[in-house]
Amino acid sequence: MKPKILVVGSLVMDLIVSSERFPESGESVIGFDFNIAAGGKGANQAVQASRLGAEVTMVGKVGNDSFGRELLDSVSASGVDISHITVTGEAPSAIGNVQLEVTKSRTANRIVVVPGANMKLTAEDVSFLKDGIAGFDMVILQLEIPMEINMLVAEYAYNMNVPVMLNSAPYSPIPEKLYSYLTYISPNEHEAADMTGIRIIDDKTVKTAADSILQKGVKNVIITLGSKGAVIANKNEFLQSPCVPDAAVKDPTAAGDSFVAAFCTAVCSGTTHQQALQFANHTAAITVSAMGAQPSLPEIDAVLELMQNMKIESNIFQSLR
Repeated sequence: MKPKILVVGSLVMDLIVSSERFPESGESVIGFDFNIAAGGKGANQAVQASRLGAEVTMVGKVGNDSFGRELLDSVSASGVDISHITVTGEAPSAIGNVQLEVTKSRTANRIVVVPGANMKLTAEDVSFLKDGIAGFDMVILQLEIPMEINMLVAEYAYNMNVPVMLNSAPYSPIPEKLYSYLTYISPNEHEAADMTGIRIIDDKTVKTAADSILQKGVKNVIITLGSKGAVIANKNEFLQSPCVPDAAVKDPTAAGDSFVAAFCTAVCSGTTHQQALQFANHTAAITVSAMGAQPSLPEIDAVLELMQNMKIESNIFQSLR
């Protein structure tokens, strides 16, 4: 049976500029490429989970404009139920200004998001979830919508014993009560440092930061470490999973979203945490190899093929096909 995943979150149209280096303050530089691609952390996670075989419903909001229509089309085309994504005339659809610095040795990004319609999501928009949330195997949240909506949805899920994943990006201070509703929280190393005041520089500081976040009341902490892979910690385990070696990086914009969606899909399919980390790392490795957020998100067959080529056990994921 396909896992049923609910994503409550953002939809953003990404405007992507590539240059050989980032401009300094007050400086202009010449770029060499420009792309427009559907994105937004919530939409990316919904699309990725659907492409990996989950049955996905998304709750969100877009503006009454051409970007809004394109965002809806992009999510719907991947099989996501968009019946709870509403259109508002109160704000334009969100946009993301994505700058890519592309050199021979690396690709780095800087992103500024103008949240627009995402911040118009209301308690009324999610009220149906008070009882309806019980039908899902996992809820995924992020920090590109109002914090009070995340609080409300997480509380609904907690009351119905539905696991909640919070992808704590882009970083914003998290209310203490919210931690207690969470089954999983997934910051990257920078967001984990913002949460804890602990600069992550090695295995010891990763574990210290994870332990600090666990003390806030969340059951499991996943810290993504870029080229160093990812870890998961809870009161019983501290597991590490390396990144895929020699993965080509063309655009890292949706890597974290791809990872989170893959991890949740795997866990909902009955895998162990170690297997879910491996699956998520391989999914994200494919994502970073292509340009654009949603255009780069892989289908399940591509992930299974990569895992098989890397001699990684993938039979556990065959049911997602």
